[in-house]
Amino acid sequence: MQKQPQPQQQIQVQLDESAAEGIYSNFVLTGNTHAEFILDFARMLPGLPKAKVLSRIIMTPQSAKSLQIVLTRTIEQYEKNFGEIKMKGGREASQIGFQAKAGAPDSGDDS
Repeated sequence: MQKQPQPQQQIQVQLDESAAEGIYSNFVLTGNTHAEFILDFARMLPGLPKAKVLSRIIMTPQSAKSLQIVLTRTIEQYEKNFGEIKMKGGREASQIGFQAKAGAPDSGDDS
């Protein structure tokens, strides 16, 4: 007996005014434990030696993988519409923007 596909559940998303304004981030640090991925969104300003973390997002590995998939699709669609996104500066450009840090602060709670 074949299983019938379940209908996809529609989810309503609430977006309040302050969240709708968004937060500009040009620098992201990533880390992970075995149970979660941590994304620290920060803003780096020219001439200032520090970047301020504006938002921390903590996700399950499954949610992080889903984010990767949807970002890949979104970037592909963007490039189809507007052309390839050029990364300037080669390897040096990796010093600004998305960064991976080795591990993340571990709270000791691995549940």
